[in-house]
Amino acid sequence: MAEDGFVQALPPESKGEAPGRGRLKGRHILVVGGGQRVLDAATDPVGNGRAMSILFAREGASVAVADMNKTSADETVAKIASEGGKATAIEADISKPADIERMIGEAEKALGGLDGLVLNVGIGVGGLGLAGATPEDWDKVLGVNLRGPMLCCKAALPRLADGSPVVFISSIAGQIAGSRLPAYDASKAALGGLMRHVALEGAKRGIRANIVAPGLVDTPLGRLATQGRPSRGRTPVPFGRQATGWEIANAALFLMSDESIYVTAQTLAVDSGLTGIS
Repeated sequence: MAEDGFVQALPPESKGEAPGRGRLKGRHILVVGGGQRVLDAATDPVGNGRAMSILFAREGASVAVADMNKTSADETVAKIASEGGKATAIEADISKPADIERMIGEAEKALGGLDGLVLNVGIGVGGLGLAGATPEDWDKVLGVNLRGPMLCCKAALPRLADGSPVVFISSIAGQIAGSRLPAYDASKAALGGLMRHVALEGAKRGIRANIVAPGLVDTPLGRLATQGRPSRGRTPVPFGRQATGWEIANAALFLMSDESIYVTAQTLAVDSGLTGIS
């Protein structure tokens, strides 16, 4: 926890109130998982995918918001449009290979090209610990968390413009034990291997691939996870609070922008130091 009761005032970037600076002007970006779960519509904070989609549009990009929940994707697009941004919604379930091919094609057509891809997907299901794991749950989790991103990259790489960034949204669960969901932890760890391979294949065309690994984040999905495992909410966090979805989005923005033009095959933990000093 933060020492001596220190509480840092959140800057505009952490609250999604900072104005855009044109860092993605003219770009065409597909955000897979750009909707968000609804836990309590009256009090839900912004989710990572929605925050990224809005932030990218605010920075000048045209955004394709893909989600298995079309209504949620439409809501993200509506928020972007209300700020004068450009976005389109696509319904797709990346556990279905046919949906992936269609999604990439629809995004490319709607945006007039693709020069950025964000993969913000992940599920954690099943009982806690190895005793609670089943073959069915294992296959379901890896099908979404690992096979899905692999197929997205396979379909998108030939269509991405030279110099495009690919950003995977993973979790520090891929670096330290903690979720108590073996399939989830294993899938997020394996995502690092996939990311590095994409970086290797993309290097000859200037295509960069990196990971943002969030720690504890206050999102609807995070709150749902805490309901299922109350100890999550009691985790001692060095900064004394969980991240906001906007803080994850700003890390992704850095990796999507030319500010990170010489960064590839890296993992950026956005976790208040949980993986480094806790």
